[in-house]
Amino acid sequence: MTEVVAVALITLLAVISPGADFAMVVRNSCLYGRTTGLFAAAGVSAGVLVHVTYTMLGVGLLIASSTALFTAIKLAGAAYLVYIGVRTFLARSELTVDLDAKPEFGPLGALRSGFLTNVLNPKTTLFVVSAFTQVVGPDTARWQQAGYGFFMSAAHLGWFTLVALFFSDARLRTAMLRRQKALNRGIGTVLVGLGATLGFAR
Repeated sequence: MTEVVAVALITLLAVISPGADFAMVVRNSCLYGRTTGLFAAAGVSAGVLVHVTYTMLGVGLLIASSTALFTAIKLAGAAYLVYIGVRTFLARSELTVDLDAKPEFGPLGALRSGFLTNVLNPKTTLFVVSAFTQVVGPDTARWQQAGYGFFMSAAHLGWFTLVALFFSDARLRTAMLRRQKALNRGIGTVLVGLGATLGFAR
């Protein structure tokens, strides 16, 4: 499995798995419309770059200082992917989105809410760290690592743009939530397989 394929799979699965970012973009789109949802999506995308930056610096230091420690974290990252996969597969409760409170804010406020939701989300931290420790090695160039990071950010922007477009329409929102259980099972299965494969790969 090449680095590019692994990064793409981990990123796409992390992006479409419902969580705090998803709930926030859905809420903004439902309450305030398409434009506010799109700005929130852009904020999420910007937040991903923060995670990528400190992860790149940390992984580089690990590789330089201790190969054994880096390997241990790599295995822990693979185990985390399996764990999240099992949790996602077994999840029964549907995503709930609070639509009662209606704080007034404009596009910049929506951008800020998306950014802070992502930056403070430990799930994103663990996914980014897991992705980098699985695919980045001593020979991976910095420009290539940066490319992975920008891909992660762009993937978040693309997915949450679609979420904002969907959830600003009531009929599409209902249809998407109705298929959430099947989506969770599919994501969970692929994550378990991906984590196991990466954990045993040299």
